[in-house]
Amino acid sequence: MKKVEAVIKPFKLDDVREALSEIGITGMTAIEVKGFGRQKGHTELYRGAEYVVDFLPKVKLDIVVKDEDVERVVETITTAARTGKIGDGKIFVTPVEKVVRIRTGETDNDAV
Repeated sequence: MKKVEAVIKPFKLDDVREALSEIGITGMTAIEVKGFGRQKGHTELYRGAEYVVDFLPKVKLDIVVKDEDVERVVETITTAARTGKIGDGKIFVTPVEKVVRIRTGETDNDAV
């Protein structure tokens, strides 16, 4: 099993969720986060004063999938989240050692 973590632009969340649902991915966690990469934030004007917004709003998705589904999930997120502009986000894939469904006690692939 693998954990796919994707950091995307907030307005792309519904597109990504729908695209993942179409390929059979039914569970994920979405967390509102702030961060920056090469984008380095931007300058805004508020009541006549200019200020720098260092951390930009993003959404982080956590999805645990079977090994054989990883590439399909990564491709789906990449396609659905891409705008072609800086700040589209990143995807990280890491191994998962164990999963337990609390309600039933099922473990690993059965719990996903």
